[in-house]
Amino acid sequence: MTTTHRTGFRMTRALLIGLAVAMLAACSTTVVRTPGAPSSTRPSSQAKPGATVRVQRGDTLYGIAFRNGVDVKDLAAWNGIAPPYTIYPGQSLKLYPAGGSRPAATTTPTRPSTGTSTRPTPPPAPVTRPVATPAPANSGFAWRWPADGHLIGRFVNGDATKQGVDIAGSNGQAVRAAADGVVVYSGAGLVGYGELIIVKHSEQWLSAYGHNRKRLVNEGQSVKAGQQIAEMGSSGASREMLHFEIRHNGKPVDPLQYLPAR
Repeated sequence: MTTTHRTGFRMTRALLIGLAVAMLAACSTTVVRTPGAPSSTRPSSQAKPGATVRVQRGDTLYGIAFRNGVDVKDLAAWNGIAPPYTIYPGQSLKLYPAGGSRPAATTTPTRPSTGTSTRPTPPPAPVTRPVATPAPANSGFAWRWPADGHLIGRFVNGDATKQGVDIAGSNGQAVRAAADGVVVYSGAGLVGYGELIIVKHSEQWLSAYGHNRKRLVNEGQSVKAGQQIAEMGSSGASREMLHFEIRHNGKPVDPLQYLPAR
């Protein structure tokens, strides 16, 4: 083999090796992206000072109170609404008591200038403390589990997106009333809950059943503990499940503190 041929062979071999290395590098940096599952997180919509809401077609006072984390009796009193709490589309409702508007900003007195430039002292870092779970109030009810299945989501005190428990199940599975009561909401107007039913058990206690496939009861209907009120589904969720809440005076409490152990 001549010198020219040997030189050409070496160059060709070097080019082939370089091409192979480049191909391996390209393969090693390939990223496969998988689409994420749809979220069933309920948005935080707690009432803020000075807030108002405009009544939409299909709204009920119970639904508005539930969505904003206030007690329906308080909401009615703040707006001068008497039972049976009739409201109308376009009506403006206050989500705070009279005189409870957003507080005025506090002004900090300034020191007179001394002619010297001083660096302001940074405020101390806020100290975060875990939110303590309050002791359960005595409801006076013998609560029942609203559906069979294992827990896939638990209540977290202070987290507006985890205000109840999630129970896994199958499409069409029976959803039952957790205690005797009257249906005060049956609809799909609350974002993040899908097909929702709210049952009033007393002036202080409500329970809610979300993500149903089909609602079997109407507003104003009396229900008994254990009575089927809906079929489980995945409306507003990424899988078949029941989202279940218990509320005391409009505020969510941990259902596991009231449901029987199993």
